[in-house]
Amino acid sequence: MRIEGADPGTVRPGGRTARVRASVLQAAGDALAEHGFAGLDLADIARRAEVGKTTVYRRWGTVTILVADLLTDMAEQSLPRTETGSLLGDLKANARLVQRTLADPRQGALFKAVIAAATCEAKTAEALHRFYDIRVKEWAPCVQQAIDRGEVPEGTDVHEVIRAVSAPLYYRLLTSSGGLDEAAADQAAEAAVAAARAGAYLRGDEGHA
Repeated sequence: MRIEGADPGTVRPGGRTARVRASVLQAAGDALAEHGFAGLDLADIARRAEVGKTTVYRRWGTVTILVADLLTDMAEQSLPRTETGSLLGDLKANARLVQRTLADPRQGALFKAVIAAATCEAKTAEALHRFYDIRVKEWAPCVQQAIDRGEVPEGTDVHEVIRAVSAPLYYRLLTSSGGLDEAAADQAAEAAVAAARAGAYLRGDEGHA
């Protein structure tokens, strides 16, 4: 059965079809990390996954759609948010999750390749935006809980606080040859909390009252 409006490769199946999808996405991630977006080839991915080329071409059709499906799967498989009882504790958990992902040789290379591809491939850009939208929405409730506890001002943009945690870590990934460690993650979380408490992320005119 095909869901109305769904792109090929985006319907979550079960049974053997699910195993084929998992194998192909694993192979696509490996190839993307090794060769970048420009080096992706559906036939090579089928060979790596030990799946028939016809199956891969029929199901995904293009490498862009396959990468979009890979990002969807990564967002859905990512660890759920942590609740520590404090905004700083929650955001440190978030930052360390991002740090571990980006510091991993395979995952870091994969994200660099996807970000590069998103600058010139509209479908990849859409998939990347959807990936981060899912992750930001997953973690945003911890900021709302902090508002409810009185840790940060009413009117704080919960999504912007979460984005502020990840942004410096991605910046380091793309601009620095140095390692990305837990100290950098903790610093990003601490800076986001300090800014949120100071009212830096108040929505609209609320920041100018």
